[in-house]
Amino acid sequence: MKKALTLGILSTVIAVAGCSPQADRAAGSDLDIGGFGNSTMNNHLVQTGQRDFAVQLSRKFAAEAPTTINFAFNSAGLDASARAALDKQASWIAQYPTVRFRVYGHTDLVGSASYNKALGLRRARAAVNYLVSRGISRSRLEAVASFGETQPLIHTQTRERRNRRTVTEVSGFMGKRPRFQDGKYALFSYSETITSATEPHELVIVDEGGSDEER
Repeated sequence: MKKALTLGILSTVIAVAGCSPQADRAAGSDLDIGGFGNSTMNNHLVQTGQRDFAVQLSRKFAAEAPTTINFAFNSAGLDASARAALDKQASWIAQYPTVRFRVYGHTDLVGSASYNKALGLRRARAAVNYLVSRGISRSRLEAVASFGETQPLIHTQTRERRNRRTVTEVSGFMGKRPRFQDGKYALFSYSETITSATEPHELVIVDEGGSDEER
């Protein structure tokens, strides 16, 4: 028994010695193998509330404003319904002056990939330009990107209006997330906190006869 214990301790010492940093290598250098730095960055964003706040705003934007507009075939022109949707986007965006947005352009699958990528970009720029005309600072529209035909909603080789679209999304903040919140930010944060803290439940009312009625 004593011999086995001695061998176990010896094995542990050897294993630890083998893991010790070498003289020509900084301690801890083997920890960052490509993903450690990213994990640290993501953890920082979560801990400071920046990532969670951006996700919450994205959901709120999608719930309260039309994020998508559609286009006629081979066109980047904005029709009446597209302008109406962008008006609502601009109204919502104006409430959050430190939030940035990205507009993505899409096409259907008719035509070459290179042509559709350029067309998607023209559509995204048309949406951005309209938002700017409605008073939104161009600096808040972080980027104009085009997915072209690579992300169709409906998989068909024929013309499909639902694929010919732009999508506006929350992309981040101007600089860092504001340390001090104005009334709109504070009210939004309070509302989200109360909602997340409420457990779903059913109200059960018992009548005089003793039966249960779910409301």
